[in-house]
Amino acid sequence: MPARRDALMDELISLFLAEGFLSFGIGDLAARLRCSRTTLYAIAPSKEQIIAAAVRAFFRGATEHVEASLAEESDPVARLRTYLEAISCELAPASPAFFADVDAFAPARDVYRRNTEWAARRVRQLVADLGPQGSGVDPAFAGVVAAQVMLSIQSGELEAQTGVDDATAYHQLASLLVAGVSPARPSTARPGRSA
Repeated sequence: MPARRDALMDELISLFLAEGFLSFGIGDLAARLRCSRTTLYAIAPSKEQIIAAAVRAFFRGATEHVEASLAEESDPVARLRTYLEAISCELAPASPAFFADVDAFAPARDVYRRNTEWAARRVRQLVADLGPQGSGVDPAFAGVVAAQVMLSIQSGELEAQTGVDDATAYHQLASLLVAGVSPARPSTARPGRSA
């Protein structure tokens, strides 16, 4: 039944986010989710396809939540921050084991890479939307820098070099970009006095 399948997919996603997925066999998953193997195979015909379906469902749901958060903002700078902070929130429940398994399993890695590439294009557009409201930082340049950082996050390179997990990295990227593209504030120093 579709409702049972959806509920089972939600449970799979929660389990995979918490513990990863490569170490589980179908029997392990059936026991953990208190269902039959047949029920699991109703999702997809193999363990690998079940994993891929769950990873796709996670990133699809995350994208929907991020876009819903973005739709609530109208200010261009707030939209940029909201978008990246929402990505950070969506990735926060994912454990290091999940990201390690995503990196080790090509179908999952490809899903994450495609989502990151799409998100990077979205960030470039959000930066470009700042137009004259932005600071002296060129929007195209800021967008490309953001895209490169996002791809570095996805590949695991940024964490390897800094120890910063994916969710925290998106939070830091939001802070950096918003500070870089926000209009400069006028000085509050009085004439004739040092700042």
